[in-house]
Amino acid sequence: MTENTKHFDVLIIGGGPGGLSAALWCAELGLKAIVLEKEIEFGGQLLWTFNTINNYLGTEHITGHEMRDRFVHHIEHRDIKRLTGVSIAGVDLTEKSAFLVDGTRFVGQAIIIATGVRRRKLSVPGEEGFAGRGILESGVKNRGDVRGKTVVIVGGGDAALENAIILSETAEKAIVVHRRADFSARAEFIDRVMEISNISCVFQTTISAINGNLSVASVELHDAVSGQITKIVSDALLIRIGVIPNTELLRGQLALDENGYIEVNADCATNVDCIYAIGDAANPGSPTISTAVGMGATATKAINIRLNERGVIAPRPGKPVSRH
Repeated sequence: MTENTKHFDVLIIGGGPGGLSAALWCAELGLKAIVLEKEIEFGGQLLWTFNTINNYLGTEHITGHEMRDRFVHHIEHRDIKRLTGVSIAGVDLTEKSAFLVDGTRFVGQAIIIATGVRRRKLSVPGEEGFAGRGILESGVKNRGDVRGKTVVIVGGGDAALENAIILSETAEKAIVVHRRADFSARAEFIDRVMEISNISCVFQTTISAINGNLSVASVELHDAVSGQITKIVSDALLIRIGVIPNTELLRGQLALDENGYIEVNADCATNVDCIYAIGDAANPGSPTISTAVGMGATATKAINIRLNERGVIAPRPGKPVSRH
């Protein structure tokens, strides 16, 4: 072992709600833990959430950033090592280790993977170049930017239609472009979109290019039925076509489903001994803050039991094990 090797009971990869919950429970149970977060601040998808959160028990009318601040404040005085802006070059799940690009190696008795998901991209010409220059982050955040303008919303699920409804409040025209013949969103969103006069919908169509100069000026539409390419004027674009799990580093080392999500059991354990996965990367069916936080507690308690059974650790003297 080199002097750049750091040892912990638990390595937590990812600092969103699930990772922060796992960190709190590691401190509660006396496990020496470190949280490794690739972004410059903790929060995960909470940092993408600009509308108020009303469905997390005990909170009401709170933004994603406010909730993140509460979560971080709750653990900041606990005995937990936390690193942000960490670039992980690779992981070895058999050795329970993670390697940084600077050569630092972290080794644990167990690993909790909380890498979350990222928004799916169109991967078309112009998408990268117009980021922040007409390609919007959020309907709530950017609705003032489209006042009196035309905005295209790409997608057919809840997020796409909800954002279309929000943007239609200020935009002159909102156009929803969806690759399928029918929306997959909840009925209440579909009904509302159909009622709003300045929202129009284009089905069985994809975006093939994004054009402009200093900012987005038009988009090219590809009709999946006729194959025809048409160009429409658009001042802004919002993309909501789903998410992708951040599991690329794990491929070939543990069981993933066909979409790249980590397969876990009721204890959040993967098919590799002492490797656990929590949050959205392991739960495509219920990607919520509540679920991620609960999975963090579940995985940590399972690890505590597992390591004690193996005689690897012992409960901290004078620290009772919470059963709440």
